[in-house]
Amino acid sequence: MATFLSGAAFGAAMLAAGFYNPAIVLAQLKFENSHMIQAFLAATATSAVAYTVVEKLGVVSLTPRSNSPLGVLSKYDGNIIGGSLLGAGMALSGSCPGTMLAQMGAGVTTGFYVFQGAVLGGILYTGFIARAVKASNDKAGTKADVSTLNEALGLSRTATAALLEMACAAAIIGTVVYTSPAPGLKIPGWQGGLLIGCAQLFSMLTRRSMMGVSGSYEEAGKHFWWLLGGAGSASQPGYANMVFAGGVAAGAWALGRLVPGIVVGPVKELSPALAISGGALMIIGSRLAGGCTSGHGISGMSLLSTSSVITIMSMFGAGSAVALSFL
Repeated sequence: MATFLSGAAFGAAMLAAGFYNPAIVLAQLKFENSHMIQAFLAATATSAVAYTVVEKLGVVSLTPRSNSPLGVLSKYDGNIIGGSLLGAGMALSGSCPGTMLAQMGAGVTTGFYVFQGAVLGGILYTGFIARAVKASNDKAGTKADVSTLNEALGLSRTATAALLEMACAAAIIGTVVYTSPAPGLKIPGWQGGLLIGCAQLFSMLTRRSMMGVSGSYEEAGKHFWWLLGGAGSASQPGYANMVFAGGVAAGAWALGRLVPGIVVGPVKELSPALAISGGALMIIGSRLAGGCTSGHGISGMSLLSTSSVITIMSMFGAGSAVALSFL
């Protein structure tokens, strides 16, 4: 129940922040407005403060995100390649692994097509790609490890966290002052980010964990192969991530029913082909990178994970390149 309610809080916050509309993601990747980046940075900054407080209180202590090597180029090749595929998929689908669930909760047709592609991506990743990655790492002798921004900068965790807060605040203030707001939304991006950060705090208090969505599609893929091989042939995969994802969609749906005016039209709908292909691509990418916009972005960056910064930079770079070049 804690996992489901945590997901519901996240879904409601994303709906309130306007991420039910694929146009919000596309507008950011095309630099048409800064709503998404304001929400993203505000959520990350709020999460970092919330984690610092709960850690000091002894409520939870979490390990920063490790890198995701592929055993090909460098220790961060999975983060770079996976993050780039994630960004390209976001550009094609106008979504991310979490926002598609908010779109579904709001009844946006594109979200359902993206979800189909995401499940397909989870099946392809667990059935074929994950095995190839493991074989490559075994052959190269590479293993994941954990490194943080404070280690890279040679600063204390407190000093590095303070720098992160200042950088987020400066970027938010700059975009609020110098860029136009997204049209038609009820809540500014930075306020929506604060709500998402509050959902993060709720997750830490109730289930002693931070938010992340893309693992739910990998979990769905494992269940597919488990059922295909005969349910009794191996141990059943877990389902906690799928419960969280179900909570995300339910929370968005519930808030949309309780506050009907919060969903403002018209909503941009994308073609089924783009939505499905983008959904598959971003799940494959996010699992190669070991996380998505929520797991690496909001959660991983608030833990000062080096791999998360590399993944998110790759994601935004590739996503913008695809959106500006082809959409």
